[in-house]
Amino acid sequence: MRLSLLLPLLRPAAPVAVGVSLGLTLSLLSAGWGQAPCGPRAARRPAPAPAPRAGPAPAGQPPPAAAWEPRVLPARPAAPARAAGKAVRTRYISTELGIRQRLFVGVLTSKSTLNTLAVAVNRTLGHRLERLVYFTGTRGRKVPHGMTVVTHGDERPIWNMYQTIKYMLDHYVGDFDWFYLVQDDTYTEAHRVSRLVAHLSIDTLLYLGRPEEFIGGDTEGRYCYGGFGYLLSRSLLLRLQPHLENCRNDILSARPDEWLGRCIIDYTAINCMEEHEGLRYQYFELGKNMDPERESDPRFQSAFTAHPVLDPVQMYRLHKHFAQVELERTYQEIQQLQLEIQNTSSLSADGDHGATWPVGITPPFQPKTRFEVLRWDYFTEEQLYSCVDGSPKCELRGVDMADVVDVVAMAMEELNRKYQPVLHIRKQQLVNGYRRFDPTRGMEYTLDLQVEVVTQKGHSRSVVKRVHLVRPLSEVEIIPMPYVTEASRINVILPLTAHDRDHASHFLEAYAAAAFESRENAVLTFLFIYDPFEAQQVAQNDVFAPVKARIAEYERKYAEVKIPWISVKTDAPSQIKVMDIISKKHPVDTLFFVASVDTEVTTDFLNRCRMNTINSWQVFFPIHFQGYNPAIAYHNQAPPAALDLMRDAGRFDRDIFHEACFYNADYMAARTRMAGDVQENEDILETLDIYDMFIKYSSLHVFRAMEPALLQRYRQRVCNPRLSEEIYHRCMQSNLEGLGSRSQLAMVLFEQEQGNST
Repeated sequence: MRLSLLLPLLRPAAPVAVGVSLGLTLSLLSAGWGQAPCGPRAARRPAPAPAPRAGPAPAGQPPPAAAWEPRVLPARPAAPARAAGKAVRTRYISTELGIRQRLFVGVLTSKSTLNTLAVAVNRTLGHRLERLVYFTGTRGRKVPHGMTVVTHGDERPIWNMYQTIKYMLDHYVGDFDWFYLVQDDTYTEAHRVSRLVAHLSIDTLLYLGRPEEFIGGDTEGRYCYGGFGYLLSRSLLLRLQPHLENCRNDILSARPDEWLGRCIIDYTAINCMEEHEGLRYQYFELGKNMDPERESDPRFQSAFTAHPVLDPVQMYRLHKHFAQVELERTYQEIQQLQLEIQNTSSLSADGDHGATWPVGITPPFQPKTRFEVLRWDYFTEEQLYSCVDGSPKCELRGVDMADVVDVVAMAMEELNRKYQPVLHIRKQQLVNGYRRFDPTRGMEYTLDLQVEVVTQKGHSRSVVKRVHLVRPLSEVEIIPMPYVTEASRINVILPLTAHDRDHASHFLEAYAAAAFESRENAVLTFLFIYDPFEAQQVAQNDVFAPVKARIAEYERKYAEVKIPWISVKTDAPSQIKVMDIISKKHPVDTLFFVASVDTEVTTDFLNRCRMNTINSWQVFFPIHFQGYNPAIAYHNQAPPAALDLMRDAGRFDRDIFHEACFYNADYMAARTRMAGDVQENEDILETLDIYDMFIKYSSLHVFRAMEPALLQRYRQRVCNPRLSEEIYHRCMQSNLEGLGSRSQLAMVLFEQEQGNST
């Protein structure tokens, strides 16, 4: 009975007891194996250690314990750890991952056809493929625009083919998987060749084209006839590369395509093939006076290439026909995909509502709050009720007019396509029009059209029909741009007049925090602009003396910083006149940033100035964020210490073009083009600013964008009436719109009216 009562109490402790017992047992076993066997001497108390002997210990025996003496080692500083070398990364991630482009196309041309057939090939093929290079023996002095032409310097056909293969191996074999060679008298359907290459394995030894038998000789196999083009894999070219010189010396042939075929067969044992893994190389031989619109041969309709093309006109006619065929095929694929989406969406949880209209286009944006609701803009055929300048109504013109006309015409076309031949619909007028831009899918339109509906019997009736249209966003296109870096040095130019001198200290303080303390790769240059009277008094009373003293203070504070300054005397301080002086004192590769005294320069903006300004390509005119008048924006409140990028704190000033980033070479080029007009009218230097000069006298891309890192506090601008009427109007408009927002101005007016009424 007692045992049965104790068992429930002992049961939880049983695993613990077993574990402790097992641990003790294992420790005793390990101690027994690791120690020397115990003898009778081990049980005695150890004898005291003998006194140390003066002599050394016998050879082969360790010294007794008492013979060891402590020795103090001198402290040695640890060797400084070497900084790990900076990892050098490739410019593009595709290079690091070993990703190559798909297809390289080489066009074999000649001096006589470079400006005719080769140009036609470029216009029909160049914008559809990744890389297109033209190879010729010799050429004239003038090269067609937009074409990459490689000249070998000799008209011998075999030599040119050898040099072409060698050039591709030296320059492009590491960047492309497939190489396609074609003559300039051959029309190539780019989409079909690209689809063919997309289905081929990149490690295949492949020589694909139209096979031809060798004429004479003892070479077995077949080569690819050059008239219809042929495809070479990268693996095949790499295997052929070490033997290319032997082919040039040992193989004799009259035709370059036959020579290449013999070389490939002799050293790689690869024959020309017309079909590979179920993929067939389609081609068609053109007859004399052949009309592409009337040709019904199925081989022509499915051909990748067509040869021979006699003149550029025939090349363009072929391109028109094949472009229409590809367009119809694309429309059929779209319709098939739409049917599949509709059939699949019926099986989803939402049923038939799962597929939104239009099928296959991103569904409309769904706002989560009232602040995210997209605005619909109302328009008619003559007026637009949402204007850029904030006016409630403006005339419909320009691109807006073209957009409305195009949308209405498309709506009528789709209505007739839907109801014909039962009904014929004619437009009478646009009653109401609405449009909005959805950033997730494109421009949406809702049109109320008053139309006349005519039946087959001639009866007509006027009705109002509402239609919905979507102009979807097209495929994003990557525009190639020259390489730029954030390591470029910027020369910050600050023109300063006597009216602006009191604000120079604030500019220096903000610039020092952004550039001096972070050791930014930038040089600040002051340009002191004196009028004739101030220049006469400079020895007795220099109006810029306080500014120069502040410059000296910052140079003493930052020993490595030098702030140069230039003095100019003029009664009309125009931007171009001032910049002419600066331009002559700097090299042509200098990157300028023309600032204003109210600008608060930041490191982020300097980096964007470097990235957005491209030599011989693009100039950058940022739109700064202008703060509102604190007396209106913060009415009866203390303004914050720093300007916040908020809607009620200011606005992006689109009317001012004072800040600019450009290279000296681009400025000098535009200024040279302007010289002729300056000789006829010298006043043009005072009526134009740098922005107008680049727009009118330069072919560069003028990039104008909002810059959140470029802030300016509110200050009433002094508008120079000697400048052009447009510039003077922009200055006055900036002053008026910079006072405050409409709601802030309305509140001030309301309080004034309330005060007057009382």
